[in-house]
Amino acid sequence: MDTLRGAGVVVTGAGGGIGAALARRFAAAGARVVVNDLDAERAASVAAGIGATAVPGDASLVVAEARAALGGEIDVYCANAGVGSPGDAFADEPVWAAAWDVNVMAHVRAVRALLPGWLARGGGRFVSTVSAAGLLTMVGAAPYSVTKHGAYAFAEWLSLTYRHRGLKVHAMCPQGVRTDMLTASGAAGELLLVPTAVEPEAVAEALFTGMAEDRFLILPHPEVAGYYAGRAADPERWLGAMNGLQRQWEAMDRE
Repeated sequence: MDTLRGAGVVVTGAGGGIGAALARRFAAAGARVVVNDLDAERAASVAAGIGATAVPGDASLVVAEARAALGGEIDVYCANAGVGSPGDAFADEPVWAAAWDVNVMAHVRAVRALLPGWLARGGGRFVSTVSAAGLLTMVGAAPYSVTKHGAYAFAEWLSLTYRHRGLKVHAMCPQGVRTDMLTASGAAGELLLVPTAVEPEAVAEALFTGMAEDRFLILPHPEVAGYYAGRAADPERWLGAMNGLQRQWEAMDRE
């Protein structure tokens, strides 16, 4: 893996959880890190602890200000900000719109701003925090599941389109991670995610291992590879098993 010492790195949604763990890990590797989060106080706290620069605000609009803070080009961009968005097909339109905007379009907007420079110099690294829901699905969370599939598809498209021009793309697809989002996931999270949940630092280490091995798909929970293969090989069996989990969740929700 190319050295990260002195590299300019941006991590969105870095006020806590996976984002904060990524920021700390990149800083420990010697990178110059920009910590972005909507919560200015949390961004400043994380940045102060690792000698980074806080650039709070909307993740969709951070590129120009982050470049100014770094005094040059962004070498690694971690599109980590996301929203959980529970709900079914009848979730309100603003819920669907917010999930699409944060979980997909924020990635698209960042790439629009970054890609010309990366292609001109023949290198750049885009890290997408997707979720296992982007490969599989998540019970009780239609907007989240659908938009995380979109985030994965966009990362995959970027990789196949530009890898020969020096762009490295990584899609991180963890299951449960001990963050505020897991706490907010309620009974569905208790059923599907909590039993195998890992700490955010484990996700950061999985990314660094994947970067060193130049892998696109990063699975902090290795068992997800088996679930993904099973889904592709026998969709009917997989859907039946997931429907069983759906029924378990509905029973839990009624208690």
